[in-house]
Amino acid sequence: MSFLRSSRLVLALGVVSLSVVSAMVAAERSALAMATAADRFLESLTPEQRSEATFEFQSDERTSWHFIPTEMFPRNGLTLKAMTDPQRARAHDLLSAGLSQRGYLTATAIMDLETVLHALEPNGRLVRDPETYLFSVFGTPSSDGAWGWRIEGHHMSMHFTVVDGKAVAGSPYFFGSNPAQVRTGPKSGLRVLGAREDAARTLVMALDGAQRTEAILEDVAPDDILTGANVDIDPLSPVGVRASALNPSQRELLLQVIGAYTSVMADDIAAERMASIRDAGLDGIGFAWAGPTERGAQHYYRVQGPTFLIEYDNFQGDGNHVHSVWRDFNGDFGRDLLREHLQASAH
Repeated sequence: MSFLRSSRLVLALGVVSLSVVSAMVAAERSALAMATAADRFLESLTPEQRSEATFEFQSDERTSWHFIPTEMFPRNGLTLKAMTDPQRARAHDLLSAGLSQRGYLTATAIMDLETVLHALEPNGRLVRDPETYLFSVFGTPSSDGAWGWRIEGHHMSMHFTVVDGKAVAGSPYFFGSNPAQVRTGPKSGLRVLGAREDAARTLVMALDGAQRTEAILEDVAPDDILTGANVDIDPLSPVGVRASALNPSQRELLLQVIGAYTSVMADDIAAERMASIRDAGLDGIGFAWAGPTERGAQHYYRVQGPTFLIEYDNFQGDGNHVHSVWRDFNGDFGRDLLREHLQASAH
């Protein structure tokens, strides 16, 4: 190996190591921000409200989740509707602590779509109310040990686990959008999750014939994400076209698809997530599509790497109802962080 190549390798390794270390240090900022926001939220509650909003960290409730309306999947926690205005502000501060500005705006836009559904379904059997989302805190927010929090409701389920005040897990997380594109009323044209669709379609259209044959699994999209709301999941097969078969510009488009999901998290959590993905190896990431590729048709795609899975489905509502999810095979509900914490504690 020449001196020049050797120097470049050392420099590259240094950059990777620096990015990982920087992400870990930055994650402490989000952990502290979430602990502070959770404390302020809990302090604002009455004893009765606190009993609704809090659970033991080891409770089975922590891994209970779904994305369908609460009438179809009864949930626990404290609803925004049951809070005073100052309490709602503190709940939103907690939500904001786990998300980027883009993520917070996306989350609140999903909640606000309930008003659109209410207008579209004036005599519907389901309650369409942006204040029916529930907040829950698991364990005691602190700088040591483990604790977590969750926000859940129709088309939104976000789970955060904080370990030792310096490590944050943010999966599973689900965002949905119904309608995918608002077609009538004052919000006409709004596409809350449009970036996720557009990034993936740009990638599939950039594939050559052989790549597209490998990527497109079926002519018809499935009627929902395949992993549903399962607590435990395994990698899906086939994976589609792998990143190792993509040219540099196509690989960049693949990263933009992933970025449409990581960008909703707080910047430091997103950076740590991307560092972990790169550490596991970009070449092993696969991209798969099902259904037609033209805009407006029912379609599905997934991005699967060694450690994570993205699923996106737009089948329901005649292709105008999105379900999308991020899962970590070993890290959902902070399992990997908790395993490392227990191993360290044992020594």
